[in-house]
Amino acid sequence: MRTVVSVQTSLVCGSIERWGSEEQKQRWLPGLTSGESFGCFGLTEPDTGSDAAALRTRAEKVDGGWRISGQKMWISLGNVAEVALIFAQTEPERKHRGLACFLVPTASEGFTPHEIHGKLGLRASDTAEIALDAVEVGDDALMGEVGDGFKIAMSALDSGRYSVASGCVGICQGCVEASVAYSTERKQFGVPLASFQLVQEMIADMIVRRDAARMLVRRAGLLKDASEPSTVETSIAKLYATESAVECANLAIQVHGGSGYVDDYPVERYLRDARVTTLYEGTSQIQKLIIGRDATGINAMVPPG
Repeated sequence: MRTVVSVQTSLVCGSIERWGSEEQKQRWLPGLTSGESFGCFGLTEPDTGSDAAALRTRAEKVDGGWRISGQKMWISLGNVAEVALIFAQTEPERKHRGLACFLVPTASEGFTPHEIHGKLGLRASDTAEIALDAVEVGDDALMGEVGDGFKIAMSALDSGRYSVASGCVGICQGCVEASVAYSTERKQFGVPLASFQLVQEMIADMIVRRDAARMLVRRAGLLKDASEPSTVETSIAKLYATESAVECANLAIQVHGGSGYVDDYPVERYLRDARVTTLYEGTSQIQKLIIGRDATGINAMVPPG
């Protein structure tokens, strides 16, 4: 559910609302915001993750529009979306200044999604690999201007990171609730598990992480609501909340013992679903580089050359 809400609102609708033309908004937003249709966000590629400026997908200018060819990977909702935000390079020598974003109807000839199987978590969430074989779109599919693609992607990821962080507060909360319920009901040595000090320590650690993550998310949210810069605060919230979700889920399994390792209880799923949050919308390491760049004024994302 969180994946659907995050992709649909933070990545797709938010980008169209901010960067799209009036015609693009009228065409796509009514169906997307009502939930009658889905959208997906086509940025990541098989060989390109964090380095968004190195996209291999190409957009070639043709009469009346563009021809797009390439591949996208790990695209949530890619098999069910009606429109895809496809990021493509128009002038490779210009790197990020040559990136463009296109609103591509998924029914277009040459647009072929394939379902990705075997995921550790998010098993109820659709994930696709997308092949773009000379997909042709009109000039009206270009969102913003050529060269705006990088800014569109970064602003969308800023919103997506906030959504991921918020969802991870929920995972932490679920871990606390499940662990409190189990430890107060399950007995060992004639007393509830919660009677043991080290069990209470694990629960306390989860609560502290949950509350700290919630406050960091709230701080970023207040800045967003006030339309103030919040990139760094969002990265801090995303880094802490996602890592905390993994840690809380791990602790919750420990509280449950062997029962936590099977699907009789929800905590094993919490761990599987939490793990990916430290990867997408920018890995934990990327968040640290954003925070470090703000603190030092030095961009360490690009290797010194």
